[in-house]
Amino acid sequence: MSHPNGLPDLFLDRSLGRIQVPRLLRDAGLRLVTLAEHYGIPADEDITDEEWLELAGRNAWVVFLKDGRIRSRTVERKTVERFDVRCFCITRQDLTAAEMAERYLRHLEAITKACADPGPFIYALHEIRIERLDLDP
Repeated sequence: MSHPNGLPDLFLDRSLGRIQVPRLLRDAGLRLVTLAEHYGIPADEDITDEEWLELAGRNAWVVFLKDGRIRSRTVERKTVERFDVRCFCITRQDLTAAEMAERYLRHLEAITKACADPGPFIYALHEIRIERLDLDP
């Protein structure tokens, strides 16, 4: 597998971990940068969600994360909207790294199609489908 045409480069939030999920996605051919790689360790731990969301939006990176509450937090939601961020989140907190990577890879075609929309948006990745979430909860 290689990085699909039409899928921008990816930005992975710290919620997905620094090592396993990024490695599994890279092994599948995806182009990505993690929060830790961009900002460095341990500086990445002090970066606010608003900072990295703005960075992702300004670079037109697609965000992968594990935090469905992002749309319910006003500051983060407004940052997503202001910088046209495109987010795909795993909402289950009990998945292993391998299960998270597999879920992203299973939905890669749908994610790529969704990215034809310039954003802003947040999609939830469920086991068998992706769902566009309302930005006004």
